[in-house]
Amino acid sequence: MAIISAIHKIPQLVYGSFLPLKGVKMLFPFLYQMVPNEAQQHIGIVRLLQHFRWTWIGLSAVDDDKGERFLQTIVPMLSQNGICYDFIIKIPKWNYVDEMIDLVLKHLGSYTIVFERKANVFLVYGEPPSFQVLRMLLFLAPFLELPPLGKMWIITSHWDFASLSVQKIWDIQTFHGSISFTVHSKQPLGFQKFIQKIRPSWAKGDGFIQDFWEQAFSCSLKMSKGQDEEKKTCTGEEKLESLPGILFEMSMTGHSYNVYNAVHAVAHTLHALYKSSSKQRNVVERLGFQKVQPWQVHHILRSILFNNSAGDTVHFDDNGELVAGFDLTNWMIFPNGSVVRVKVGRLEPQAPPGKELTIHDQIVWHQSFNQVLPLSVCNDNCYPGYSRKKKEGEKFCCYDCASCPEGMISGKKDMDVCVKCPEDQYPNKDQTQCIPKALSYLSYKVTLGIVLAILAISLSLLTTLILGIFMKYKDTPIVKANNRTLTYILLISLLLCFLCALLFIGQPGKVICLFRQTAFGIIFSVALSSVLAKTITVVLAFMATKPGSSLRKWVGKGLANYVVLSFSFVQAGICTLWLSTSPPFPGTDMHSMNGEIILVCNEGSATMFYCVLGYMGSLAIVSFIVAFLARKLPDSFNEAKFITFSMLVFCSVWLSFVPTYLSTKGKYMVAVEIFSILCSTAGLLGCIFFPKCYIVMRPDLNNRDQLMRRKK
Repeated sequence: MAIISAIHKIPQLVYGSFLPLKGVKMLFPFLYQMVPNEAQQHIGIVRLLQHFRWTWIGLSAVDDDKGERFLQTIVPMLSQNGICYDFIIKIPKWNYVDEMIDLVLKHLGSYTIVFERKANVFLVYGEPPSFQVLRMLLFLAPFLELPPLGKMWIITSHWDFASLSVQKIWDIQTFHGSISFTVHSKQPLGFQKFIQKIRPSWAKGDGFIQDFWEQAFSCSLKMSKGQDEEKKTCTGEEKLESLPGILFEMSMTGHSYNVYNAVHAVAHTLHALYKSSSKQRNVVERLGFQKVQPWQVHHILRSILFNNSAGDTVHFDDNGELVAGFDLTNWMIFPNGSVVRVKVGRLEPQAPPGKELTIHDQIVWHQSFNQVLPLSVCNDNCYPGYSRKKKEGEKFCCYDCASCPEGMISGKKDMDVCVKCPEDQYPNKDQTQCIPKALSYLSYKVTLGIVLAILAISLSLLTTLILGIFMKYKDTPIVKANNRTLTYILLISLLLCFLCALLFIGQPGKVICLFRQTAFGIIFSVALSSVLAKTITVVLAFMATKPGSSLRKWVGKGLANYVVLSFSFVQAGICTLWLSTSPPFPGTDMHSMNGEIILVCNEGSATMFYCVLGYMGSLAIVSFIVAFLARKLPDSFNEAKFITFSMLVFCSVWLSFVPTYLSTKGKYMVAVEIFSILCSTAGLLGCIFFPKCYIVMRPDLNNRDQLMRRKK
């Protein structure tokens, strides 16, 4: 008909479905579609499935060109939007009831898959005859010992819950709660009253009304010979509103609304054509209006724009399609056969992408779901803390759930991959969300920091006490014999070493980071240089006692002071070069401790840092070697034995420091370094000065005669 009307330039208005073709406007320029483009409905289906998270569905389409084209279009769209189909059923077309029974029995095996599969959502594309085939299957289900069917039906706009008169006693409760996309419709004024007044005697020869009346009310309008005497005679006054909704609805459906708008579009076109002709012709010529040419109607119809009596605007787009949307309809089918359509949403094709579908009312579900949102997935959801893992040989909607790897989270259901937390956050125990990391450093507020601070202050007070003792007894033989200046320098440097440990406690700042390693390096170098100077002094003093020795001129304070200054100056030079080229600075360590941001002092140049440590190690080794070699010299003033033991303690502490330091993390690394500083310094203090304090504070031992007796 579209081809014929195009040849004669006769506009044709299609109120039902139309097979979409490429270049349809070029092939059929006089064709007008009273239904929106079917592609818009496809988008609505996808949005509906996404809205309710239905990813595993069954598909059914009528077995013809329309159904095949629908499947070819919708299946890729579903796949692109994360939705899979469990099965596809093609419903054959039929023309007569006996043919329908034959078709159902012939394809019964393929239809029963609907009962067996676990997909709870069933998308159906078809026209009213297809519905009858499904009804026949459901009618036969109890006889075939099939379980009750509880599915969520999604139906395209071509579908209608119409029934033949022979099916009016068949139960269709299975379709209760179905959702369909219906062409937008409203109820024109006076339509209900018009329906209530319809009688079969209105139009003579109107076979449609008379046949419908007889089938709907199971009666006969005209008695004839051979008629079943049990069949009553129709009075013609029966009420259409008394019929169950499955046979006749009192409201205007989408298809009827399309016809209504089509008729009014033509009426408005003819009216516009009449008005334009009345301006150019006289009253007599108006009588010839019935001779209007078809192409004249087309010229006005394509640009028609009016509001119908229901308040909707009617006009066509450039492709001759009605500019309208779809209603989302929830079907409620009651046991008494009444049908209620409830509009629960709206599909607006002109809306921004992703917002085409709006659901504004609560949907009534099928009784089998107990009014709970149906689930239709291949398998259970992967909850937060897990990610989806593809099953080999299965569709992508079927997957296993794998727990997130350490350090990663998934905060939503069904995430494809787990994600890493930002650097300043870490996963919680369940790996469902990221938690801000706490700042971590060795503070004076924590027990470890308090204990180390008290220990450092206590040792520094002890060193001060020893210094005071040596200053009080500075004129005694034992103090004079051990070079008072070197003793004072060594004690002061040890005091500063203890206090230097306090620089490592507290939040690292710019100034603290600049000086804590360099101050520690220089002060320790002064202490080690003093120990080395003491050892060298002992060796020279013994060798100078030999007759004719040329080393006597080197014995004295000058050499000791030179040794301390020169060796300390080298370390000071290294530290100055470090600060001037790549100084230490405050930094953060995000990765060493889970759940913590460790505030650290970045050393700047690792090379310079190891040069400082290496130089101190070299001084300690040289001091140990010299003291070890001089430990048995026969001199009552010999400190070499004490220095040897003190340097042995010093080296042992720092050798054990390296593996311990590398095996700890966070604030405990700083605690290990502080402990090593305190232990090594305390070793020097105890091994060198505790024996002397015992002698200094004993007058009976601290005299020249006693010392000379010890020498002999």
